Amino acid sequence: MAIIQDWLPPTRENWEFIVYLWQFFPVVTAVQWLTSFYPQGKTSITSSLNIPGKYAWALMEIPGAFVLLYIASTLPHELGIENGARGLPWGNWVMIGMFVTHYLYRALLAPLYLNPSMSPIHPIVFLAATMWQLFNGASLGGWLAGHGPTTTDDWAGRLYMAEIGMVVWAWGFLANIWHDDELREIRRAAARKMARQEKENGGETKEGNGGVEKVYMLPKNGLFHWVLYAHYLCEWIEWCGFWMVAGWDCVPARLFVMNEIATMLPRALAGRNWYVEKFGKEKVGSRKAVIPGLL
Repeated sequence: MAIIQDWLPPTRENWEFIVYLWQFFPVVTAVQWLTSFYPQGKTSITSSLNIPGKYAWALMEIPGAFVLLYIASTLPHELGIENGARGLPWGNWVMIGMFVTHYLYRALLAPLYLNPSMSPIHPIVFLAATMWQLFNGASLGGWLAGHGPTTTDDWAGRLYMAEIGMVVWAWGFLANIWHDDELREIRRAAARKMARQEKENGGETKEGNGGVEKVYMLPKNGLFHWVLYAHYLCEWIEWCGFWMVAGWDCVPARLFVMNEIATMLPRALAGRNWYVEKFGKEKVGSRKAVIPGLL
């Protein structure tokens, strides 16, 4: 059953239009080069409109996975693929699994269960991120659900590259989690220190996130030795592996990587400036923002 007739799931004509529009997203992100206003994370602002960080993050990151899964479950039937969604080739389902696995971690596990605290998110960021996810989910979902490869034979010529891509994706995903946890440990350490101080002062140990929301330190381990946004770099590597699985000629996978970089690169460069202002040039040292030795 279509949620929006001819759009969700999309006809081939409408899907191609979505992909066409999606390629221009870097033009939208160009505004980040012109302003330092980005009300999220380190640069969040005090506003009555703010949404609690954990819930905002979960709600704005999960729509892409939902849209992709919905299209994958409905579009094959619309296109007359035998056995519907079950008739999609293994390669399609491997990529769907890779995408959903990432967002189960990124959108649900990390913010709701692993992160000790998250700064509030302004509705502007929330809405922009949600639209990003909807476009990306529809672009990839259409390709994986029937507007791209529909038989095992379609994957025959790309098996070697797909296998390498899965390894790259897996290492990028695991490295992303590891570096995320390095950042989480800063908050956990701050919470432990605060609890010890309160106990020494005769007070009760506080539970939860009280007082640690705005604790920032320079991360040091792993790739953080060379760049301040190692978790961004690992995520880009992860999705480059995803693109390799699809094949270099897969436009939706290429746009996914391109639009991620276009969105995150200006934030990383601005973030490095923030670190320099807060901790000083000497402490930041020669570390780049996101690409060792370059940016």
